[in-house]
Amino acid sequence: MESAFLATDLRLLVFDLDGTLIDSQVDLVNSVNATLEAFHLQPLDHPTVATYIGDGAAVLIRGALAQANGAPPEEDFASHALEYFLEYYKVHKLDFTYVYDGVFASLRAIRRALPDLPMAILTNKPFRPSRAICDALQLSPFFFQNYGGDSFINKKPDPEGFFQLMEEASALTGLPIQASQTIMIGDSGVDIATAKAAGARSIGCQYGLSPNSVVAAAPDALAETPLDWAALLGVLLEQEGD
Repeated sequence: MESAFLATDLRLLVFDLDGTLIDSQVDLVNSVNATLEAFHLQPLDHPTVATYIGDGAAVLIRGALAQANGAPPEEDFASHALEYFLEYYKVHKLDFTYVYDGVFASLRAIRRALPDLPMAILTNKPFRPSRAICDALQLSPFFFQNYGGDSFINKKPDPEGFFQLMEEASALTGLPIQASQTIMIGDSGVDIATAKAAGARSIGCQYGLSPNSVVAAAPDALAETPLDWAALLGVLLEQEGD
């Protein structure tokens, strides 16, 4: 695969989490269905629940409730269900979640080739489970910051968090970072829309949870596996695997 970007032009890499760095679908779906069952509602199949992953926990639960037969429409019911989901997921967030093959190899290659390049996570998952998962799966050392959907007033695709990361990375490196020098790597149309809203470039991950939406969003480049990140950035991998 030929490089799509010049490493010399790159000043910041921003990664999504679910569907990009980690496969968390089973734990998220199981937590949603545990919530539905706790409120005496029928569980949903995995593909149905998966369509609501990526826009934050509140959207995930409201989407599941909208599909569940017998769910009352009251807002307080949705709030109680969300609270239950968050508590359940806090305990079960690492039951089946794992880092995608190739992620560590690509991250290490990027770090070797570009040791001063700031890398960060911007996810719509609440920041506490996001950071706990990254700590447990040994992803955290690669990133100077990890912001979640509740870190700011607005979630992705609003670029608020993206701009905050650019500001922090500029302070960290001592160099002003422009949006054109920043790349967002994510698996959904939400991630690509975030990059476009910020004036940044993007890599869409076709292996993630929303392959159709990421292709339709027209990113600057597409990655079939995490190993493609390094290649698209013109970075050589020392080995094809982790």
